[in-house]
Amino acid sequence: MSRRSALPSPVPVGALLLVGLVLLLLGVVPVGPRLLGGLGAAVVASTYAWVLAARAGGRPLTFAGLAVLLSALTLAVDAPWLRAGAAVLTCTEAAVLAVMTTVPARRFLQAARECALATVTAALGALATVGWRPEVDLLRFHYLTLVLALAAAFALVHRLGAGFHGLGRRGLLVVLGGGVLLVGTVAYAELLRRYGPGPVVDGLISATDSSRDALGAVPRPVAAVLGIPALAWGCHMRARRRQGWWVCAFGVAATIPVASSLVEPATSLLSAALQALYSLVVGLAIGYGVIRVDLALTGPRGRRARRAEEDRAVRPEPPRTSALL
Repeated sequence: MSRRSALPSPVPVGALLLVGLVLLLLGVVPVGPRLLGGLGAAVVASTYAWVLAARAGGRPLTFAGLAVLLSALTLAVDAPWLRAGAAVLTCTEAAVLAVMTTVPARRFLQAARECALATVTAALGALATVGWRPEVDLLRFHYLTLVLALAAAFALVHRLGAGFHGLGRRGLLVVLGGGVLLVGTVAYAELLRRYGPGPVVDGLISATDSSRDALGAVPRPVAAVLGIPALAWGCHMRARRRQGWWVCAFGVAATIPVASSLVEPATSLLSAALQALYSLVVGLAIGYGVIRVDLALTGPRGRRARRAEEDRAVRPEPPRTSALL
């Protein structure tokens, strides 16, 4: 039996995730014992570990069993450091799985669908993460989960994208550009946190506060500017070139903010949902522009020629319900 045939069936996976979601919602309301939230987090985290290991061509039963054991230990001991560690692992695996479950997209609307599915996958991970009731330093938690998710995503993409030699000059420039944009965004946010905003930024913050009051939330900059555009462009590119996986790896810059959005106590379910929605909308608008520029530079000229190119863009890749390796 091949590894791909061992991928979990969507029926038991969907049933487990539904049970986990119900338990998590009961824990959030709250209705019943406080333990319900932890049980829901354990069910979702173990199921995600099962699916991610299978999707990556690993040993799903082994990783799912480890996740069950760690979850049981966390619930039994109920130590703050165990709950914090479980939250970090759940948030990380949810963000990586959200990217790994995407499939190639020949057209932009298909790429938008993949970004939306990734956002929903990460959103369920957000409920599971907060279900552990973690007591963490928010800044360290966000940085740690982002680093772990990026490391895991690039480790998987190194195998899926035929190694570094599969990058090519164009792919290398894209990865370097994405890395510079990510580091620059994080560094700028850190400078603002340490030294405070200047006169120009004061106006931007005031406008952001006004938008939050009017709309209920504002997009996450790193998700809207980098994560969603990279995931949309990467899925679109994967239908044509294997290099698209390297671009998709930066999609965790969008899924990590969603998966960690509820860790902050002041964030409500509604504001987290609106924040993810606005990030998705803005990011897809930017992603559409990036895809159009890419097609203008590398694709054929003329509407009919572009349609023919889309019809030919069928680079083979396993379906969503099969292992990638």
